[in-house]
Amino acid sequence: MKRKIVKIHEDRCNGCGLCVDACHEGALELIDGKAVLISDSYCDGLGDCLPECPVDAIEIIERDAEEFDKELVEKRMAERNKAIKPQPFVCPGHQTKEIKHVTNPETTQKIQLNSQLRQWPVQIKLVSPNAPYFDGAHILVAADCTAFAYANIHEDFMKGKITLIGCPKLDNVDYSEKLTAILKNNDVKSITVLRMDVPCCSGIVNAVKTALLNSGKMIPWGFKVVSTDGKVIEN
Repeated sequence: MKRKIVKIHEDRCNGCGLCVDACHEGALELIDGKAVLISDSYCDGLGDCLPECPVDAIEIIERDAEEFDKELVEKRMAERNKAIKPQPFVCPGHQTKEIKHVTNPETTQKIQLNSQLRQWPVQIKLVSPNAPYFDGAHILVAADCTAFAYANIHEDFMKGKITLIGCPKLDNVDYSEKLTAILKNNDVKSITVLRMDVPCCSGIVNAVKTALLNSGKMIPWGFKVVSTDGKVIEN
């Protein structure tokens, strides 16, 4: 029968698992880091999972699908509840973690570092696409947590660049629109993206990709990933 049902765009899914928690029928599961609809019969097509997805990877479509089976869902959920209750899924970006750094007080010296910030404001949603400092600039687009995780961000990443920061999970804006305007209005030389090693942070990389495509410009770009304990991960 043809009916409304969930469709997951695997290429957009960042594996945060929020949709899995939002589905009251247990129709979605994380498999190999991606959300998967495990059975048409479990999905009622109402889309409770849609508003929870931070990267717009879910939509409701109409296609031939097995009929929603309420009894089958109730049986499945009852079996789940009888089983040993697993720990609830926690997005890696929310996981509580204590980070300990080993330092030797005999060799540790206090070094005065100079700020490499070249403009204000720095928030993506606050900057003007027509600001004069963008013309001819090398741009750093950084997830805001990177400045706290990576100690030498000023010298290693910000030096000689215009710095823009944001959080794709907490800011309710589409960064790609502002970034597209910046690229279209200015002769930008390169873009470096710095993100954290958590799934939701992929949104800042996707925003830059979208902006590059929408601007129609071939600009050198790349990204680096910072772990929560402050190391740059090879990608």
